[in-house]
Amino acid sequence: PVSDYWLVDIEEGKEKLEIVGALAKRMVEKAGVPMNIHLTLDRREALKDADFVTTQLRVGLLPARVKDERIPLSHGFLGQETNGAGGLFKALRTVPVILDIAKDISELCPNAWLINFTNPAGIV
Repeated sequence: PVSDYWLVDIEEGKEKLEIVGALAKRMVEKAGVPMNIHLTLDRREALKDADFVTTQLRVGLLPARVKDERIPLSHGFLGQETNGAGGLFKALRTVPVILDIAKDISELCPNAWLINFTNPAGIV
């Protein structure tokens, strides 16, 4: 059973982290599940001794996504985050961050499984 669940975000996402965290805590309490929900802006704190790590992130937030979609479209190409030029733009920003997370996993929870939900998933 899962006893601890960590939600991690960056400083710019702090308000959303608190909203989602409060919802998660209410859901766990309502369901009567014996699980602790933790919120942090420090991913290394959350990774310590983790068994599973999931990633879903957007480097550059929504303004970067808008560029990923609009720049290719302005040149007649597919503009989205999963493939094409937009996917490549997103991958170039995202892969270095995922590699940093992987290094932290290697150090702090080397037996953990990394489950990635970050697009472009085929590249990341």
